[in-house]
Amino acid sequence: MRRRRYPSDTTIAEWALLEPLLPVPACQTKAGGRPERWPRRQVVDAIRYLVDNGCKWRALPADFPPWETIYGFFRRWHRDGTLAYIRDQLRRRIRTALGRCPYPVTLIVDSQSVKAADTVSRATRGYDAGKSINGRKRHLAVDTKGLPMMVMVTPADMSDRDAAREVLWRLRLTHPQITQVWADSGYAGQLVGWADDFLGLTLKIVSRPKGAKGFVVLPLRWRVERTFGWVMKARRNVRDYERLPQVSEAHLTWALITLMGRRLTSKGPRTDWTKKPQPSA
Repeated sequence: MRRRRYPSDTTIAEWALLEPLLPVPACQTKAGGRPERWPRRQVVDAIRYLVDNGCKWRALPADFPPWETIYGFFRRWHRDGTLAYIRDQLRRRIRTALGRCPYPVTLIVDSQSVKAADTVSRATRGYDAGKSINGRKRHLAVDTKGLPMMVMVTPADMSDRDAAREVLWRLRLTHPQITQVWADSGYAGQLVGWADDFLGLTLKIVSRPKGAKGFVVLPLRWRVERTFGWVMKARRNVRDYERLPQVSEAHLTWALITLMGRRLTSKGPRTDWTKKPQPSA
């Protein structure tokens, strides 16, 4: 039994929350399969360690299972929808604990450009002239509490409006109860009419006050900015190292799952999802 020594390791309460949400092992299904050699809790701990500390797969500490095994579970759970299922289940539990409907009808969307390492191919990266960043762009949709609904990664040269068509389309298919979406001025223009005509969504634009300088707290939009800030605390997400955008999405989702799991199992005051940032002096 591996001794848990890292801050990223799951607690007993977190594992009790996550274990039932993982798929049934193949050996326990009718189709059958080999029994899993390594305990799943060790697999989850290894994934969380890598996302939190930003190390290479081959540089995982020796007290974890082999990195090939960890990577196999990492990719499999992302491809089969397990990560999305865990994310949605944790979000619903948090909303229920806060006295909210588990299915939100209002969302906030935004994007974040990050630099890409040399392991990212030219085909999946681009140059964001507005931010002077050569890399990728993360598109995030959250509810009014800042809880994640969807993550999508694109080349940084893709405009917010073009990416938003795909983001909003996916959200409409997976969350048909959504009726309203808040966004910044980068989503203004024809996208507003397109969302209303083809998806039945009301896209509301929140603009910065005229003459404002520096950081300004904007209505509702500060919640998605705060979520981006939380994701960046996981060092693997500070820069994009992944060859495939889908793998980047998996790393981001794991960081968000860890945040929500700790929120649900924390015994401290419930202020993490409601605290509003203050503008700097």
